Amino acid sequence: MSSPYDEQVEELLAQYRQAREQAADTRIQINEIEATATAPRRVVKVTVGAQGQVKALDFPTPAYRTMTPKDLARVILATVEKARAEALSKVSEAALGGMFGGMSPADLLQGRVDPRSFLPEELDLPDVIRAYIDHGHGMEGGPSRD
Repeated sequence: MSSPYDEQVEELLAQYRQAREQAADTRIQINEIEATATAPRRVVKVTVGAQGQVKALDFPTPAYRTMTPKDLARVILATVEKARAEALSKVSEAALGGMFGGMSPADLLQGRVDPRSFLPEELDLPDVIRAYIDHGHGMEGGPSRD
């Protein structure tokens, strides 16, 4: 015969399994993320992966030929950074999207938001779980640490 405590534990385990599968799916989505940025005048086009690694570097027009090496390097670096920022935004949305209401996941990942501002100090737990945590038992007559 199962108790309400057993049912709560089974429900929590089911939620865990579902979250685990969702995490695996999210990892697959993140691995597929790419972002592309193009510099002004189409001097350079850069594609980066989810970790910011450069996957492609193209020169769509001959505009780069009239630039000094220093200016070309500056444009390439700025374009890489633009693509990386977009990739980070896509990764954070895939990993955290909707998790924090209207808050930007990029703000959280880049340290512009304190997580204590939206995470409660105390968890809202079912009474049987709270009783188990507080007293070592889930129901009257159940196991006890006392």
